[in-house]
Amino acid sequence: MTKSRDSELSMDLGIVRPGKSPHGSKTVDRILQAAVDVLIEEGYAAFTLQRVAAKCDMKIGNVTRHFPKREVLVQILLQDILTSGDKLLKKNVYKPKISAEDALALIITGTMEGAKTKGTTHLMTELWAMSNHNDFVARRLESLYGHVHTLIGSFVRQLNASISADDAEALAVFINATMEGATVLAGYGKPWEPRMPFMKAMAAHSLIAMVKTITPDDIQRLISRSLHATASEISSDVELLPE
Repeated sequence: MTKSRDSELSMDLGIVRPGKSPHGSKTVDRILQAAVDVLIEEGYAAFTLQRVAAKCDMKIGNVTRHFPKREVLVQILLQDILTSGDKLLKKNVYKPKISAEDALALIITGTMEGAKTKGTTHLMTELWAMSNHNDFVARRLESLYGHVHTLIGSFVRQLNASISADDAEALAVFINATMEGATVLAGYGKPWEPRMPFMKAMAAHSLIAMVKTITPDDIQRLISRSLHATASEISSDVELLPE
């Protein structure tokens, strides 16, 4: 991908990270790592400044010097998480010689592979729950997913030139929902965790095949029929899609 495209898809969260001095930065790193550990191991219900301070073996005053309120810690923590995810995405996908098909496959399989870890499964499910009651978290997750949808949509249009920008976005949301949804059912410690390798391979195969073969008419027909069709009619319509 080109530098201009890279720039267009970068996220600017506009939050200033505390700890400007080298020592202060190390302290902030310790606090943020402890905060992540608390979220993963104990959940948001246990996410207090006192608990985070105990986790990183600091006095509460050392924590509040950098994060006076829990909300501030949540904001900076979320910024770090999203920024790290963005950098990892760029490292794996933004390569000059990678094809659109291979890049999309990497996004799908990489996202689902990440769900095999306790950190990703627990952290993402906590953030999803937080977004139901925290407007800041909800907005940041919306920003993250909007960023991912733009990226996926760019590959969709490279693989299928007949797809409009609106349809590419709709397909991108569907693709993202498919791979993120696997976390709930087959992520770390979930009932269908052993099925994740199959689900990952099937998702990459079927989603990319759909992107390459679906037409604007197919999309409009499915949308129109789904507004008033029964489940059996929808299933019959899906079978008519090109293989």
